[in-house]
Amino acid sequence: MIDLATKKYVVEYIKALAAIEEEMEPYKEHKRDLRKSYVQNGWLSKDDMRQAVRAYRMMSKGDSIDQFVDLFDTLAKGVTGAGTSE
Repeated sequence: MIDLATKKYVVEYIKALAAIEEEMEPYKEHKRDLRKSYVQNGWLSKDDMRQAVRAYRMMSKGDSIDQFVDLFDTLAKGVTGAGTSE
């Protein structure tokens, strides 16, 4: 059973979370508009943007893009080159 103090903290947490979500909404809308603009102008496809976001997330976590590319190239050669002589 949840005690009174825990219930109080749950309610406070939900209120704080709701306030943060509300404050974030204009930024989320701006992000949606940015994606829409790039697609409408033909600058990037939705897939291009997904790939760019993946690269951004990797870089922001400190992952090495160069190491990823090397690994991807190695794996791609292994899969596409399977059964062929190179």
